[in-house]
Amino acid sequence: MPDAPRTSTSPVSFDAGTDRPMGVLLRAGDAIYDDARRVWNGMIDRRPALIVRPRDADEVAAAIAYARARALPIAVRGGGHNAAGLAVCDDGLVIDLSLMRHVTVDPAARTARVGGGATWRDLDAAAQAHGLATTGGAISSTGVAGLTLGGGIGWLMRSFGLACDNLLSVELVTAAGRRVTASATENAELFWAVRGGGGNFGVVTSFEFRLHPVGPIVGGMFIHPFDRALDALRFYREATRSMREDLTVFAAMLTPPDSPPVIAFAVAYHGAPEEADASLAALRAFGPPVADQVGAMTYVQLQQMMDEALPPGLQVYWRSEFLSTLDDDALLEALVAQYAAGTSPLNILLLEQMGGAVGRVPRDATAFPHRDAAYNLAIVSRWTDPAERDTHTQWARDTHAAVRPWATGVYVNYLGVGEGADRVREAYGDAHFRRLVAVKDTYDPENVFRLNQNVPPSGSPAGAASR
Repeated sequence: MPDAPRTSTSPVSFDAGTDRPMGVLLRAGDAIYDDARRVWNGMIDRRPALIVRPRDADEVAAAIAYARARALPIAVRGGGHNAAGLAVCDDGLVIDLSLMRHVTVDPAARTARVGGGATWRDLDAAAQAHGLATTGGAISSTGVAGLTLGGGIGWLMRSFGLACDNLLSVELVTAAGRRVTASATENAELFWAVRGGGGNFGVVTSFEFRLHPVGPIVGGMFIHPFDRALDALRFYREATRSMREDLTVFAAMLTPPDSPPVIAFAVAYHGAPEEADASLAALRAFGPPVADQVGAMTYVQLQQMMDEALPPGLQVYWRSEFLSTLDDDALLEALVAQYAAGTSPLNILLLEQMGGAVGRVPRDATAFPHRDAAYNLAIVSRWTDPAERDTHTQWARDTHAAVRPWATGVYVNYLGVGEGADRVREAYGDAHFRRLVAVKDTYDPENVFRLNQNVPPSGSPAGAASR
């Protein structure tokens, strides 16, 4: 164990044997250690040697220095929502940013400054107090940092682009402990890299976002019986070909509690209220749903709409692929057949509609390269009993194999447990990956930040292979 002073059962500020405090320290035996090491994915059961909760960038730098001096691996936790559970590690140091959740909105400039530990619930509430919002994740407990650094799919993306497309600047602490600002005009190559390249280059302590006026939403779900799933997916394919950009529709196969399986259209419309009925008329025309839960709501309510369906603590095994089209009926048939063969009623197959403003950003403008994707498919296997892991992970692997012939790449934020270096490279493509390696060489040549979807520096064997 590292030679840091022991805390009491209540976390306290401390000096870690250096002349700089690191924040709040937690370790095994402390009252909230077990809660602090839990993440959204209940499959993950790791025991860090230390969990440090810094309160500012200086304390983040001190924590990095402390870990490096003792050769401790470093994991960084924003919201802890990563599908692969990479926010915690065994026998290393976790930099937990949960005390850095400030959100400051400038309504005149339509910008927000957001701490590295903030969740989308924090940012949504602060921005909506001024009638503003930016693209964020569909689960409100997701961390702003992780989602944005990997790209940032969300309900508003077809109008305003991904979360990373609305990023104006970041402040981060490098592996050497330097505080660096990156924007379009300052450290521009680093700014390119953090918009999709993940947490490979440092610990981002502050984000600056562009905000947009977003008023009342029409949202919710149209739910149809599962025996209509194939027809529903065919209808979805046609309806989304030319859909207006202020309307986003996800299609999901799921099993509600105490219910048979269903297929649902999850809807978010943020255009002119007087045009809502006409905009949703085509969706309503697909037969009478067994439940019509679509109605007026606030953007904050929309952002929390799926929280109950995807709660923390379940065992989760996640796979995903981008799709350029749903034109092949064989793909739709495979999706329906695989869901029907599911091993758990908690499983979800989710198609996220993309396009619009996402596709208008040039492919090389950010590290996120999948600008031509029409949909993102999430294969989410979930269960409660850890002893059933093999059964349920096999369903996800089988489903993934069944759809791979139509895949065009993978979303780095949706890489799940056990996916390796080849899949990380697949998330970027060769040219983007080489460019990310060059940025890594500049800011983290020793791969201090490697407990992530890692882009290794060129000095490592994996990095050398990328040249």
